[in-house]
Amino acid sequence: MFIRNSLMAGAIALASVSSLAVAAYAADEVTITIWSLDKPEQPALNLAREFDEKEPGIKVEYRLIQFDDVVSEAMRAFSTGQAPDIIAIDNPEHALFASRGAFLDLTDKIAASSVIKKENYFPGPLNSVTWDEKLFGVPKATNTIALYYNADMFKEKGLDPDKPPQTWDELLDAARKLTDPAKNVYGLAFSAKASEEGTFQFLPWAQMAGGGYEKINSDGAVKALEAWKTLMTEKLASPDSLTRGQWDSTGTFNSGNAAMAISGPWELNRMSEEAKFDWRVALLPVPEAGAERSSAMGDFNWAIFSSTKHPEEAFKALEYFASQDDKMFANYGQLPARSDITLPATGNDKKDAGLKVFQEQLKYAKARGPHPQWPKISKAIQDAIQAALTGQMSPKDALDQAAEKINAVLG
Repeated sequence: MFIRNSLMAGAIALASVSSLAVAAYAADEVTITIWSLDKPEQPALNLAREFDEKEPGIKVEYRLIQFDDVVSEAMRAFSTGQAPDIIAIDNPEHALFASRGAFLDLTDKIAASSVIKKENYFPGPLNSVTWDEKLFGVPKATNTIALYYNADMFKEKGLDPDKPPQTWDELLDAARKLTDPAKNVYGLAFSAKASEEGTFQFLPWAQMAGGGYEKINSDGAVKALEAWKTLMTEKLASPDSLTRGQWDSTGTFNSGNAAMAISGPWELNRMSEEAKFDWRVALLPVPEAGAERSSAMGDFNWAIFSSTKHPEEAFKALEYFASQDDKMFANYGQLPARSDITLPATGNDKKDAGLKVFQEQLKYAKARGPHPQWPKISKAIQDAIQAALTGQMSPKDALDQAAEKINAVLG
């Protein structure tokens, strides 16, 4: 019997079954609890309900939790012996729990599973559930970022819409040509907000140039932040790029006030409804032709707490969830974290073309970390971005300072 938000279960009524049989059945029934941020229109609640209905001997209790409370409440619940059996956790937070022994090691269970096969997952999502070379979870869904662009504006400014920017220099050059102050049009919309969203957008630039969080002040990472600084100094991007999240930044593109935008597949449906122009999607530009590609990786993972009294039943639930990955986009608009799934056509040519680009980009998407102290690492990167883009420090000095903070965390 599916129970939402931990409501008390009603009496089990089985027609034509003796009360003795009902009592025996109830005694054998196992209850597993699931915590997730997913609302009714999102996957977790529906998958939990489906699994409950599919498994008569397993009762599922589902609790909706708030994003800001996940880490503190989940860790507190684990330390007091009140943790749920299963939780959906933001991928950069996964290592914190795994490193502290809070999550169950699923390596052997996954190796023996006929449903969950690690070779089917994109490297980034799989890396996010890995700690100390062991698997402590299963990717729930994934996302990444790529370059949206307005093909109509490209044509107006003499740019070939079939040849979007491939390198950083080409991106800056296109942004200069596309920026039109008289029409209140910026060349590029992106988010440099002092939050995880800013790190999410910047880290791929550093990685493509040979940097990363462990070497955030590498020459390539400095060059990346200098490119961002150029975008802001030359007013090729809106000044409020420093304060807006990705959703609001991309809204500028949708409204026709930016010619390009760096954002994710979560925008595809909104863009299909709002954008009144020929929009397209391209892979993120690289530092120079032939350079390594990278991209951000978002969304959540499933994990089983190590304190569970029902590890077999909990893993059975994860196997069912994974078995429904091919319906993840069609039913919920979320990308499965797997490379072996071909997404069905949506009937919208632009959206289908965009999806293909995002699936290609996912081949290069990298997890943030994994590291137990990721929030501190991310904060150092966010501070550097803000300091450089507001002119408080040079990009190099800002990233040198960030590197000192990160090295202190890494030990």
